[in-house]
Amino acid sequence: MKTIVIVGGGVTGLSTAYYLNRHIKHNKLDAKIVLIEAEDRLGGKIRTVHTGEYTMETGADSIVTRKSNVAPLLEELGLSDDVVYNATGKSFIYIDGELKPIPEDTVFGIPLSLESLAKSTLISAEGKVEALKDFYTENKTFTKDDSIGEFLESFLGEELVRRQISPVLSGVYSGKLHELTIASTMPYLLEYKNKYGSIMKGLAENKQQFKGSGNKKFLSFGGGVSVLIDRLEALSGAEIRTGVRAESIAKREEGGYRIRLQGSEELNADCVVLATLSTAAAQLLKDESLNEHFSRFKHSSLISVYLGFRIPDSALPEDGTGFIAAEDSGLTCDACTWTSRKWEHTSREKHLLVRMFYKSSNPAYERLKNQTDEQLLQTALADIKRAMGIVSDPVAVNVTKWHDTMPNYHLRHRQLVESLEQKMAADYPDVWLAGCSYYGVGIPDCIANGESTARRIAERLSAGQ
Repeated sequence: MKTIVIVGGGVTGLSTAYYLNRHIKHNKLDAKIVLIEAEDRLGGKIRTVHTGEYTMETGADSIVTRKSNVAPLLEELGLSDDVVYNATGKSFIYIDGELKPIPEDTVFGIPLSLESLAKSTLISAEGKVEALKDFYTENKTFTKDDSIGEFLESFLGEELVRRQISPVLSGVYSGKLHELTIASTMPYLLEYKNKYGSIMKGLAENKQQFKGSGNKKFLSFGGGVSVLIDRLEALSGAEIRTGVRAESIAKREEGGYRIRLQGSEELNADCVVLATLSTAAAQLLKDESLNEHFSRFKHSSLISVYLGFRIPDSALPEDGTGFIAAEDSGLTCDACTWTSRKWEHTSREKHLLVRMFYKSSNPAYERLKNQTDEQLLQTALADIKRAMGIVSDPVAVNVTKWHDTMPNYHLRHRQLVESLEQKMAADYPDVWLAGCSYYGVGIPDCIANGESTARRIAERLSAGQ
């Protein structure tokens, strides 16, 4: 019997186990799956916390609906009836000392029409005129490996990017736009520019791809995102061991690999999936020839602060679901989600629940990362008072620190992954790298990566029978 060991019990590792188990059953393969997770719980950066009337997500709070692989999986898992969608409402940017709405007819802050551009209160008349060059300036130099920030500024202008687009996109991709590639963020924008002659026109022509679900852009579950983890675990078909840390991986003379676990226990494996961050994969392999590759991956950090108040969420100053803080806004936070407004299931009694985000790209982060939970709470309360005028003591608080765990795709990320894949295939056949460090940061991307990894392993197993 072949043994496949998956190291890492986040959504990628669990998805790999789930899809691989399907292949094993369907093709009647003589194989078993063992999943090892160092923490006492599964889920990685997905974790739902229930405190009193509040439901809080310490990591990812939702799944984007437009990715085509999501609905079929939820149907298979029997979760379709438990799905809840985000409530509609405006999003704001806190800038110039006030909350200003992001125009509705936009995608990631990029206008889809001249009307949307004209009505924006975030951009000056001069900035709006500059953005019109998108319609008459041809792309002659940009490729998918260039900076998304430089690409957008070249055609939409510096002011529109800085004040309306960058706050949104930097939040989505956890990095500065000039350090991120078109390929690793929105490669379709380059295709639209080349095909339609205009980024705005291209987005407008393909509007249904982004607006196809109406206002239901994101989904969660009545019991929180951890419901997905629980169901994948139940249907994974794997022997799951939590609270067990893998310490090293070495080749066996007779073939396959030996995985040393904490406490001197060992596992033998024919195939290994490293569904971990790149830093953990490097520590497991302990191979100097690979360290040059692994050391070039970048990760950012995030502090999340939830605050639940015993006041109605109607106390919010605007009819919306949250705001992003522009650079030099005077706030310490990077963004704030009005969680009880955006996700009705998160506050049973309709009291206010908000989530504050503090990112490592923030100049204040070096100071914040060493603060106690109480100090971070006071920082969050000061931001809430300044941006929303709310002065109240919270009745529920959750502080989560994600240090150096948020993948940040730099300009050479794609080439780095391809080079590492070639090196791994040559030196470590049947050891597969998987997860957000390499193949996409969203939950749908991690699921898709797990599915493709499982398919390739199943093909190898079938070929060997």
